[in-house]
Amino acid sequence: MEAAFAHHGLPWVYLNCEVPDGAISHAVGGAVAMGWRGFNCSMPHKQTVIPELHSLTLSARIIGAVNCVVNDDGHLTGHNTDGRGFIDALTGTIEISGARIVILGAGGAARAIAVEAALAGARHLTLVNRNPARANEVADAVSAAFGAVDTTWRAFEAGYVIPPETDLLVQATSVGLSPNVDEMPSIQLTSLRADLVVADVIPNPPMTSLLRVAAAHGCRIVTGTQMLVNQAIANLELWSGIRADAAVMLDAFAAALAPADEDGRPN
Repeated sequence: MEAAFAHHGLPWVYLNCEVPDGAISHAVGGAVAMGWRGFNCSMPHKQTVIPELHSLTLSARIIGAVNCVVNDDGHLTGHNTDGRGFIDALTGTIEISGARIVILGAGGAARAIAVEAALAGARHLTLVNRNPARANEVADAVSAAFGAVDTTWRAFEAGYVIPPETDLLVQATSVGLSPNVDEMPSIQLTSLRADLVVADVIPNPPMTSLLRVAAAHGCRIVTGTQMLVNQAIANLELWSGIRADAAVMLDAFAAALAPADEDGRPN
């Protein structure tokens, strides 16, 4: 974010603030008092911040979580840019409108992606999770909000077979996140077709085991880094009206992940 601020000449800073449980009201009040243009929320405050806000966007309301708040002279609007960042990351790779999508997972990322995919005109959504009740809950929420989108759920089992009509497979769980970089969902590898797009929400490492295997099977892939950067771009645009240069943010992210030398400096 600060690389983008500097590149676009914004005299802003991006601060990480630890907010204890039960203190979100004080934190939000402080942000308003200090004239912050906005802020991001991470867990566990994506839900607890909602009562402190004056309005929610449609996607934030349906998702039931807020990760970006905009302060307009004391009026606080809650947004959820998780799903939007994901959809923007797919630009040039696949057209979501009319697509058949399988989402592995039923947590916050999966729900945000499902909602934004429905808003973008997806034809069919399948939520797959080890806990069928959670997958069912997300599917029902999307169906209730978007009756025109065919939404179903499935229980995840080892050796999961990707339905042959699937256009996009989304890995929306924490499987493969550093340091567990060798992990990947248990799917039937023969169901990875060359015309399938495979996307992973994991930003670190950018190339997960799933994406490496999918690429080897000829699939087009979308990394979690692309989702993360596009989410940040959406945040900055909401706060400033400026569409940030993605290359600047990607370079900053790559530098942050680069191994450090003995003095702690990135190589």
